[in-house]
Amino acid sequence: MIKDLVVNLTVGGSRGDPGAYAVSVAEAFNAHVAAIAFAHDPIVPATLMGGVPADFIESQRAETEAAASAAITRFEEAARRASVSAESRLLAASIAEASDQFGRIARRFDLAVVGQAEPEKASAEELLAESALFEGGRPVLVVPYIQEPELKLGKVLVCWDGSRAAARAAGDALPFLARANGIEVLIVAGERGKSDEIPGADVGQHLARHGLRVDVKRIVATESDVANTILSYVADSGADLIVMGGYGHSRLREFILGGVTRGILEAMTVPTLMSH
Repeated sequence: MIKDLVVNLTVGGSRGDPGAYAVSVAEAFNAHVAAIAFAHDPIVPATLMGGVPADFIESQRAETEAAASAAITRFEEAARRASVSAESRLLAASIAEASDQFGRIARRFDLAVVGQAEPEKASAEELLAESALFEGGRPVLVVPYIQEPELKLGKVLVCWDGSRAAARAAGDALPFLARANGIEVLIVAGERGKSDEIPGADVGQHLARHGLRVDVKRIVATESDVANTILSYVADSGADLIVMGGYGHSRLREFILGGVTRGILEAMTVPTLMSH
């Protein structure tokens, strides 16, 4: 059940609007949505410390705060139009502090919504998504930067490899699956097998016991590139949402994403719900 979700608003982005998408999710589930807009502290290279005028730093800080305020205004307008229960907060923090803070905030909600980092553009979205995924303890819904601001559930694709993370994602996605017009469990041949798993059969039966109609599909990864194989299938099948486990580990508090997870986050074209 989803009754309380949090979204990180993209500040100063040229495309995409995770705030509006989060509002559409809240509307679908009759849920409350909280929006966080981070005004990032100016980044001053260590070689310039003491050499940058104070008024320049203050002007940069004022600019980021104005952009965060504008993002909140857009979110609040979308929430009002949809008659959704909503709240918003503007927080000042460095990029590192913001990612840690959002990960902690996400623990108090049923779902965290974040935007995809735009390719070849420096942004905080990637760190925020990773922190929410690995530190939040809740499912994370990543919205592509090209996404139209509306939840669609015509077809949902559940990526399955028998792992703990995949099982967690399938369970967390049940509220979405219950509203989907079609559900496919996708098994990509070439992924590391689980010796005690009958590929796709058991999870298909499990979802069917929740009253869901599920088709099980098996495809072969092209040159062992699982992420691109999944994304190609998504494009061909017309899926509206991907559900998958988020893989990775921590090394001295630095998150190291698994190859498939990183590949999906970098090139996704539809919203993706991940659980770790």
